[in-house]
Amino acid sequence: MASKGLQDLKQQAEGAAQDAVTAAGAAVQQVVDQATEAGQKAMDQATKSTQETIDKAASQASETVSGFGKKFGLLK
Repeated sequence: MASKGLQDLKQQAEGAAQDAVTAAGAAVQQVVDQATEAGQKAMDQATKSTQETIDKAASQASETVSGFGKKFGLLK
């Protein structure tokens, strides 16, 4: 009878250990997902900022060329 009790206790311990491993795995996955999302947001923001800078520089260059054209009578 004592052997049965030990077997039950062993099964309970194994079940608890498996539950702990599963919970830890889920927690790690959540951290990875959050880090991935944060990284993606940072990349999206950097891309947006870079595109805005490129657009602004292109606009300024266009205005400058237009200004030179008007100054030298090439454009009306």
